[in-house]
Amino acid sequence: MGFLKKLFKSDTKPVVTVVSGLPRSGTSMMMKMLDAGGISPVQDGIRTADTDNPKGYYEFERVKQLDKGDKAWVADAQGKAVKVISALLKHLPDDYQYRVIFVRRNMPEILASQRKMLVRRGEDADKMDDAQMAALFEKHVADVERWLAQQPNMQTLYVHYSEVLADPLSHIAKINAFCGGALNEEAMASVVDPDLYRNRAGGKNN
Repeated sequence: MGFLKKLFKSDTKPVVTVVSGLPRSGTSMMMKMLDAGGISPVQDGIRTADTDNPKGYYEFERVKQLDKGDKAWVADAQGKAVKVISALLKHLPDDYQYRVIFVRRNMPEILASQRKMLVRRGEDADKMDDAQMAALFEKHVADVERWLAQQPNMQTLYVHYSEVLADPLSHIAKINAFCGGALNEEAMASVVDPDLYRNRAGGKNN
């Protein structure tokens, strides 16, 4: 029996679904959609919902230690979805196959959302002006996208936050196909909440 198991053993590595992007780009919404669709999230509930993210953050604190070498938890993320900010993607271990859903968002909206969050927390929102921050973010995203394209164990789907909110069904179909086709698209669509689309480009806020 052991011989047969070895003979027919698949070389396919286990898949981890990763939701990534810049901070304040809509990754929490994407995690909620995947959760509704049938992919369990890796989260610990330490960071609870607040004014900035009333639907919850879907975060796992140990992710923040990837660059410090804390990677053992990834084994338990097989078949699940985990949120990893773009700066930490390169620290994911090579032992697994990854589906990366990278959420893009208009840069002025990211900056406005980031500024409001810092102000609410009593932090200095003026350490760097928007032009400098935008330039740094854009260079970082370009570097990450080039890096992702070179990774043999990572497939990447790019989605845009505002486009998902404007036309959720067509984008959910693409996300479902990317994730294997077994997700509940109707359930995913039911959690897309346009009322949370604040800090829109052009100054329109809900």
